[in-house]
Amino acid sequence: MVFEALLDAIPRIKQPRGARRKRPYKVHADKAYDFKKCRSALWRRGIKLRIARRGRDTSERLGRHRWVVERTLAWLSQMRRLRIPYERRADLHEAFVRLGCALLTWNAILRFC
Repeated sequence: MVFEALLDAIPRIKQPRGARRKRPYKVHADKAYDFKKCRSALWRRGIKLRIARRGRDTSERLGRHRWVVERTLAWLSQMRRLRIPYERRADLHEAFVRLGCALLTWNAILRFC
């Protein structure tokens, strides 16, 4: 399952003291991940979950956490090269995404410093 592969691909988390944590403490997800397989995959790995339930919860409670991700994706989609997928090779697309992130960071530094 792709969701389990995604969880296993998360790199170790740096901590101020002691050994690095292997997995995140909690995962926030929207209604698209409200399946027994996803919940059990998180439970088996000891990760707390915050998933909106289909038909019961509203996605507004997760809005604070999703806003950061959606804002960043919106900034990246302002770059035409990333909005329209011209590249066939994944490594080239990843290089342009990294370049886009570097440009966003550089513009933020110039704005605040």
